[in-house]
Amino acid sequence: MAEVIAHSLFTDFDINLFKSGKHYRLYEKFGSHMTTVNGIEGTYFAVWAPSAKSVSVIGDFNFWLEGDHKLNVRWDESGIWEGFIPGVGKGNLYKYKIHSHHNDIKTEKADPYARRCELPPNTASIVWDDSYKWDDKKWMKKRQANNAIDAPFSVYEVHLGSWKRKVEENRFLTYEELADDLVSYIKDMNFTHVELMPIMEYPYDPSWGYQLTGYYAPTSRFGYPEDFKLLVDKLHQNDIGIILDWVPSHFPEDAHGLGFFDGSALYEHPDRRKGYHPDWKSLIFNYGRNEVKSFLISNAIFWLDQYHADGLRVDAVASMLFLDYSREEGEWEPNMFGGRENLEAIAFMREMNEAVYSAFPDVQTIAEESTSFPMVSKPTYIGGLGFGMKWMMGWMHDTLQYFAKEPIYRKHHQNDLTFSMTYAFTENFMLPLSHDEVVYGKHSILGRMPGDEWQRFANLRLLYSYMFTHPGTKLLFQGAEFGQSEEWNFQQSLDWHLLQYEPHKGVQKFIKDLNTLYKTEPALYEKQFTGEGFEWIDYNDAENSVLVYIRKGNDSKDDLVIACNMTPVPREDYKMGVPRKGKLKELFNSDLKKYFGSGSYKNKIQSAKAEPWQFRDHSVTITIPPLGMVVFKYQS
Repeated sequence: MAEVIAHSLFTDFDINLFKSGKHYRLYEKFGSHMTTVNGIEGTYFAVWAPSAKSVSVIGDFNFWLEGDHKLNVRWDESGIWEGFIPGVGKGNLYKYKIHSHHNDIKTEKADPYARRCELPPNTASIVWDDSYKWDDKKWMKKRQANNAIDAPFSVYEVHLGSWKRKVEENRFLTYEELADDLVSYIKDMNFTHVELMPIMEYPYDPSWGYQLTGYYAPTSRFGYPEDFKLLVDKLHQNDIGIILDWVPSHFPEDAHGLGFFDGSALYEHPDRRKGYHPDWKSLIFNYGRNEVKSFLISNAIFWLDQYHADGLRVDAVASMLFLDYSREEGEWEPNMFGGRENLEAIAFMREMNEAVYSAFPDVQTIAEESTSFPMVSKPTYIGGLGFGMKWMMGWMHDTLQYFAKEPIYRKHHQNDLTFSMTYAFTENFMLPLSHDEVVYGKHSILGRMPGDEWQRFANLRLLYSYMFTHPGTKLLFQGAEFGQSEEWNFQQSLDWHLLQYEPHKGVQKFIKDLNTLYKTEPALYEKQFTGEGFEWIDYNDAENSVLVYIRKGNDSKDDLVIACNMTPVPREDYKMGVPRKGKLKELFNSDLKKYFGSGSYKNKIQSAKAEPWQFRDHSVTITIPPLGMVVFKYQS
């Protein structure tokens, strides 16, 4: 086969940006790119390996032999090796054989910028290009409105390998099959967005995708890159946004991955106190290294640019923010000011968010962040991290703890529910009931609910009712929407057979209607991140375990009055203060028969009386179903 021909896609400007950590589209230069040089078709390769004394491209086109196709090192001290190999094209397998200056170590690495990878357990990169023609112009034009912080945002979290399987063939659904099955299901259930657990290539199934080796390649488990584009396209054509889980916090030590790439700590921090994650036994990126910063920010931009993603949910932000995360005393080193904050990681996150929102102002970045670190979802120009939203982990923990209690004890724990409102508007919060809450012996969400069968399902509907009427956006993990009984198992399909049973079918109908309520009532989303959108009527009735509150929209005629009864005792003739005179109509009731409720406790239209109650001039007398929620709206 022909020798390597000297060729470059890099300009001097590219190199300067790369060295300074400001190149945000490195995928256009690095990796393998099919091209024509001097009338000859072939592939250009470029890789960053500053500690290498030589770099060879090995592959199925040269019998995986080192030395046949040695790349040329650039003269500008960028550490980039590059060259054009005639005759190499789409579908060829390859890796980089790197001979290091460090102790003559040799490594054999997959391409960090590969667009396609071999199906695990195989580990080679694949030369790839696709000419997919997008058909989502309509969505892309209006997604600024659909992704806005004053728009309904109800997310269905999915693990593609276990949502549904072809059981008879013992295989995953393909991206193409998911483009039919998953898309139609999400649309039918009235979710506004789907969030996919990592779809970037990963070697180890039990990691659920959170240990990445192919940052620029959709996993080949479900098909080709263009098949994944089809799935995204179909979601958009059906008015569904797509959020991708993104993992800039750590990466695995697999021999073909980023670790010890050129015989040195290249992508990871060289100090194990900052470069190794004891919980996940993985490596931590060196956020202070400009070229690594460019790699990661380019990766965030890549998925938004090339795959039309509508947002990124950034995994394990807390582990990046703190130098002492999961470390004992003596296992970490304070920053230059003596504090525990990782200043380089904080600077990286700010820069990443600025780059993302500058290029794509109509997307959202969402932080999975479990501490009280301030201003995670505030703009960087006022000192925030610049995320669009943050997961409300405190709400999730307190709420699940409360609902696991027998109703007779709940009157002693009313504060577990009301406490969230003391900090609800300090961030743009998303309320998550995610995959993390249904594994490792925590039980399914339904499995945490106390009581007999009827009460467990009523409790579940009440939990969801409270969640969807609480300020903030929403996220539900697959299976929660029909009351999956067992914990999530990534190795098998969800228990779809449960839908033959009335209680599970009822929960599914309920979530469908709850999503509709959330999407059609402006009071539930227009001011979901501001205190102006919420007002307590009464949070003190712990004796009856009742909460009553108002959700407000931009127009007062859209205001909703919500009453929750956290016990199995119906509250009949319950007196409730209301904002003003007028007629209140029951808009939603979690106890309807079609939801597997009792169907016995409904409210007729109520006229507010000029009888002061709960510090208000008017009041009504209502019925709140057992373990139920009722939503009222003024009739115009």
